[in-house]
Amino acid sequence: MTAFRRWMIMAAIMTSTTLYAMTILIVSVVLPQMQGSLSATPDQITWVMTFNILATAVVTPMSGWLAGRFGWRNVMLVSQAGFCISTFLCGVAESLEALVFFRILQGGFGAPTIPLAQAIILDIFPRRQHSLVTSIFGMGVVVGPIFGPVLGGYLTELYNWRYAFYMLVPLALVGFVSLWVFLSDGGRQAKLRFDWTGFMLLAAALSCLQLVLDRGQRLDWLDSPEIILEIVIGCCALYAFLIHSFMADRPFLDLRLLRDNNYSLGLLIVLIYGMLNFTPMVVMPPMLKDLGGYPEAIIGTLLGTRGAGAILGFFLAGRLSRFDPRVGMTLGFSLQALSGVHMMTFDMNVGIADVMVASFMQGTSVGLIWVPLVVATFATLERRYLAETTAVFHLLRNVGSSIFISISVTMVIRTGTSNYARMTEFVSPFNEILNFPQYLNVWDTETTTGLARIAEEVSNQADMIGFLNAFGLYTVASVIVLPLIWMVRMPKRTDGDE
Repeated sequence: MTAFRRWMIMAAIMTSTTLYAMTILIVSVVLPQMQGSLSATPDQITWVMTFNILATAVVTPMSGWLAGRFGWRNVMLVSQAGFCISTFLCGVAESLEALVFFRILQGGFGAPTIPLAQAIILDIFPRRQHSLVTSIFGMGVVVGPIFGPVLGGYLTELYNWRYAFYMLVPLALVGFVSLWVFLSDGGRQAKLRFDWTGFMLLAAALSCLQLVLDRGQRLDWLDSPEIILEIVIGCCALYAFLIHSFMADRPFLDLRLLRDNNYSLGLLIVLIYGMLNFTPMVVMPPMLKDLGGYPEAIIGTLLGTRGAGAILGFFLAGRLSRFDPRVGMTLGFSLQALSGVHMMTFDMNVGIADVMVASFMQGTSVGLIWVPLVVATFATLERRYLAETTAVFHLLRNVGSSIFISISVTMVIRTGTSNYARMTEFVSPFNEILNFPQYLNVWDTETTTGLARIAEEVSNQADMIGFLNAFGLYTVASVIVLPLIWMVRMPKRTDGDE
């Protein structure tokens, strides 16, 4: 394969993965307008995101089998075509039911794109170029979800929510044509059988996990019979899947690959990496809007600073590729921890510069971590396992994001509520601070208006404490992964790494 064709395949793959990655969070910006347009309740409109994530979680582990059975070219072309059509149908949907159905198709068709794309570039490029091509590929995976909500937010303000989907269709067509022209077939495996038992068990476990994470806080967790039922079904399905995978001759996912030290450690690290990746983008916007008073357009621009940091991080990762990958991962997670410490200093009057610094640091750390993490995880695996192992790799990244976002949101709500209850104990006529002259006209305990203002201030301060607690948890997660990094063992480089 010529160098020109390799880079053309890289360009086509970058287009496909970037577009799919953009759809992950783009809906979060347009949910309020969708709700009004489709006459949905707040609980109903969340299914637009939930079922898309469920479809992605279920289909992603199938990527390895699909590639082995039908080949890279066929799977990528069908995925891209299906993603393009379903994205257009999302834009023209006239009812909530239709939109949810098309979002399921969008997630299902797009799910194999990222793991197969990574497997393809690791296979067609020589090992000595893996750091470079992984950094380029990572920009599409990581930067897409950052810029997607920004562009979707502006188009929604100018037109309506449908244009957040329409803007992706022409680019998806370009990606399909490029894949058709340049991508050759590969990845097939003879006599490959599909393990329906393992697939159904894993799909049930992942579906229950996602439903618990998405609906747990809304239904008050274990106080809800639905949540308890989903936990029981999910645990039973996961247990049965593990037993079946170890006993079957040809399981859906070969867990024996976990005996590879680098691969198993890489899965743990990417799980934590996924936990840290998108959480600030979900937690910070409500803080900035509800407590800081920032408009949506400004919030999107501030979070877009993360994209500039990610580009710098990938550039630095390429420069650091000549060193031990563990050095880059350590620098990246340390920068994540520093950004968490910085966010823990925020208050309700947080300025634009502080938010931009935190976002830029997080983006840079994402770029620094991704390249050495991919290189280290797959450094000791045979290439014939790339399709299957990259699917699990990206699956755990998505699962980590779902888990930590749910935990962070729950912490904000729960600790905010408890702190509100504690702080109201200090609101009484006997509190001397409330009798200071400068506060009498604002916080008057003798009038209804004054009490309402006090209640609003206490609620805002309690919510701010909840956000700070979430940032503290983010910082702790950034630190605890550091010992795992230095347990990775890198093979010695040779001139034959082609």
